[in-house]
This record gives sequence, structure tokens and C-alpha cells, in this order.
Amino acid sequence: MCMTSLVEDAEHRVPLRRIVALFRPYRWAMAGLLGLIAVQAALGVAAPFFLREILDTALPHRDTVLLTLLAAGMIASSVGSGAMSVTTTGVANTIGQRVMNDLRVGVYEHLQRMSLAFYTRTRTGEVLSRVFNDIGGVDNVVNTTAATIAQNGITTLAIAVALLVMNWQLALLGLVTVPVFLLFTLRLGTKRRALARGRQTRLARLTTMVEESLSVAGVLLAKTMGGERELRERFARESAEISRLERESALAGRWQLASRRICLTCVPAIVYWITGMALAHGASPASLGTVVAFTSMLNRLVAPASALQSVGQNVSAATALFGRIFEVLDLPAEIADRPGAGELTVREGAVSLRGVSFRYGDDWTLRDIDLEIPAGSTTALVGATGSGKTTLAYLVARLYEPSEGSVLIDGVDVRDVTLASLAGAVGLVSQETYLFHASVRDNLRFAKPDATDEEIERAARAAHIHDTLAALPDGYDTVVGQRGYRFSGGEKQRMAIARILLRNPPILVLDEATSALDNRTERAVQAELDRLAAQRTTIAIAHRLSTVEHADQIVVLDRGRIVERGKHAELLALGGRYARLVRGSS
Repeated sequence: MCMTSLVEDAEHRVPLRRIVALFRPYRWAMAGLLGLIAVQAALGVAAPFFLREILDTALPHRDTVLLTLLAAGMIASSVGSGAMSVTTTGVANTIGQRVMNDLRVGVYEHLQRMSLAFYTRTRTGEVLSRVFNDIGGVDNVVNTTAATIAQNGITTLAIAVALLVMNWQLALLGLVTVPVFLLFTLRLGTKRRALARGRQTRLARLTTMVEESLSVAGVLLAKTMGGERELRERFARESAEISRLERESALAGRWQLASRRICLTCVPAIVYWITGMALAHGASPASLGTVVAFTSMLNRLVAPASALQSVGQNVSAATALFGRIFEVLDLPAEIADRPGAGELTVREGAVSLRGVSFRYGDDWTLRDIDLEIPAGSTTALVGATGSGKTTLAYLVARLYEPSEGSVLIDGVDVRDVTLASLAGAVGLVSQETYLFHASVRDNLRFAKPDATDEEIERAARAAHIHDTLAALPDGYDTVVGQRGYRFSGGEKQRMAIARILLRNPPILVLDEATSALDNRTERAVQAELDRLAAQRTTIAIAHRLSTVEHADQIVVLDRGRIVERGKHAELLALGGRYARLVRGSS
């Protein structure tokens, strides 16, 4: 069996083209954005040309009309460039947020497709960290990087062309010097990527610690075991390590970056010196207006050039986060719809297990299971803890996949039907009841989203929980609390039974569904379950053997094998494993 899980410290290499592919659905919007950026860049380089004409023509000739027009041109180009900047930022952010939404939804949907076994092997905090910390970490990169690269790249190109048009001799100096300075910090990428990967690994551990220690069960354990100080110290150590990595990341290459900015700012001074010396000797390669306008435009080159270099560093660091995100997306779903899988239509509800074996690792949990469960009958699974009862029942719901053999419903292999249709046919009430942090009504309606209030209350009455719910201050609108901790175990189990009654599946799996109930309530709920089971195929995992005495078939499991099967009286008369279990429970 494939053991799929998340590797906490491993680096998952992601080619850049895969990150770029995230933007492919929005390529036409990106094309429009590039057009807007091109217009913005053209407006941005217009002002120095107006400035040159003011200094070289309008002022020397005292042409006030031309001066007015040129000044108005400078103002208009500046206003237009600013307006386009706001527009391009809005468009870029819209595209980025759509990409982020696609990424979040894609990761969540893929995690939903992972098997139950995946979640038994993977810490919840690690999953939460991938969804929130890692995706949140690339939010800024996705939202701004594509636009920043396009905007500053086109702006840099526009300025370079404008410099060549204005004076090619001076342009050669600037266009040769600037790239040399930009190459100064290329080696920072690897270091920042390693720091980002270490930071996210620590964040995953911290998220796991918070999720476990600040849950109701975790707080209860810490308080009763006196472990609060130990947890605080562990949290402080992890937090301090994250702070150290953040500090190293913030300081990484700061001297190189500072030196680069100093050098880029020095280029205009060099231009002034060269042209000034040439002018002093009567051999200036450009007019005063050209020199001033040129240096003005050269100063404009510093910002986009620096921004492109910073983006390169950010992308390099974000690559580590994308690696962790794509590691999730690349995990194979152990249980998925086969190509051409059909819809399951339950005609009778007969369940068959033929030659079924299953194992989590090296040891077999179930071995050579052959079992026929007739339609409309009740089959009870009994046995000691660890005998394989729950695993067998979960195979019917395809929460696990057989390592060998097949599970069939009405003669159809459950692997040949869609998981959605199978979920609609097989209902499960487990021993561990899960309730969302929502109202009682919403928790019940989760089983049947279009259920009316009358249907919800009818199901609650049948599960003998209506009176308890109705007596609450907010009735069915009462919020149950995290995992339903404001209710007792028995109350939660009755709500779970009400939920399955509301769903009304043709095949019912009861995994010790009444184990948390007191004897009086258990008898009342068991009577309702018996009434419900009479109309459908039922597989009941027995906690109290007294609840399965009237089952049509009792199957006794021992170390993953069926050792006995028959009715209650027959198995008692046999005097074997079942009889010993009954004597041991009495």
C-alpha cells in the first residue's frame, strides 16, 4: 500500500514554468495589463524630453507659449503616468487574487481527496501550515511580482530606448554601468531560499503545537498534567528560532544591496563630471538641456532596476514556499475515482467482500475476508480491540482500499463507481462524533443541505435529542463550540445519529454508535436504530454485545480473520470465541 505523506524538511524543486503556468488562465487579462503598462512607461519617459526642450529652446528664446505648452506636457505626462499606475496596480492585484484563490482552492480540494490513511500519518498542524502559512507566504509574490516584473521591465526598456534616442554616447555609459551593478547581488538567491524553507518548516511545527496544545483536549491535558510550563518553553524555543531566521532573512545581503544603490546613484554624478569636463574644454557631447534631462531620466532608471533586482530575490525566496505548496498538489490520491467511474444506484443493498485483505504497513490488519451481507439484513461485527472490525466497515465505505480482493454493492465493485455516489449510498455513524463549530441546525443540515426545519426536528426526535436541543437558550441555533465540547459525549452521539437519520442512506454502518450513551438512552436510541435498520442493509460494530443479540448475522473477528459467524443463539451454543466474549462482557 502506498504510504503517502508530507515530508517536513525535504526541498521540493519547482521549475519556474510551473509557477508561471498559474497565470495561464488569465493570459488575456495579462496581455491587457501589459498594454496598460506600456502606455504608463511611455508617459513616464516623456517628461525629460519636455524638460530638455524647456532648457534648450523655450528658455533661451524666451518663448512663453512654448514654455507653457512644454510645462503643461510635463504635468499631463506625470498625471497620466500616475493614473495609469493606479489602474495597473488594481488590474494586477485582481489577477493576483484570482490566482491566489485558485491556488488555495486547488490545495484544499486536493487535500480533501486524500485518503483517511493519509490523515492518520500526517500531523494536522503540518496540513494547516501548508494551507495558511505557505500559501500566505507567496501571496505578496503572486499579487505583485508579475506586475512588478512587467511594469519595471517595460519601464526599464522604455528608459533605455529613450536614453539612446536622447544621446547615445552618454547612454552607453549608463547602460553598461547599471547591469554591472545589478549582477552584484545575484548570489543572494540561494541563501534566501534556504532561509525561507527553514522558516516555513519552523512555522509548520509552531502551527502544529498551537493546534494541539490550544485545543480543548490539549488544554485539559496540560492543566491536569501540570505541563503548561513545558508547553510555554517549547513554544518560546520555536518562536525564538523563527525570529532568528526572520532576522537573518531580513539582513541577508543588505550590504550588497546598499552598495548597489550607492553605485546606481553615483552614475548620474559621473555623467555630470564627464560632460562638465568636456564642456570646460569646449568639447561637450551634449547640450546643457540634454545633460540635465539625461541625468533626470537616468535617475528614473534606478527605481525599476532596483525593483527588478528585489523581485528576483523575493521570487528566489518564494520558490521554497512554492515547493512546499506543489509538494501537496503532487501527492497522489490513494483513493480516487477511476476513469469512467459510474454512478452507484443501490437497487437492493447487498454487500459482498470477496478475498479481501488489507494492511497499513507490513502487518496484515485483515486477511482473506469472504463475507456476504444480504440486502436489508443487519450484520454485527464483534471481536477484541484491534481485531479489524472498524477497518472492515470502512472498506465498505471505501475510506480504505483493499490491498487484495474486492468489495461489492449489488454486485458492483465500489472502485468502479464515483466516490460521491458511494458516499450517498453508505452512511457512517462513528464512535468518535465530530461536530463543526457552528449551530446545531447547521451541523444537522450538513447531512442534507436542503432539509427543512421540520425534517431536522423530526430526525432529532427520533434520536431522542430534540428535547435537549429545544431547551437550550438559542434552541437549534445554539453554537456547539469547538468539536461540540459544550455537549456531553452522549448528546453528541445522538446528534450524529440524528444527522444520519436525516440523510437516510440505503446502507448504514454503525461504528459503536451508542457507546457513549447511558443504558436508558441507549435502549431508546437502539430501538430507533433497529427501526431504521429494518429498512436497509446495516453493518453494526458492537461495543456492547447486548445490542447485537437480534442481528441477522454475527461475524466474529480475531486478528484480522473471520473465526465464527452465525446468529446469537447458534454462536452461544457453539461455545467458541463469541461465547467467551459474551461471558467476558457480562
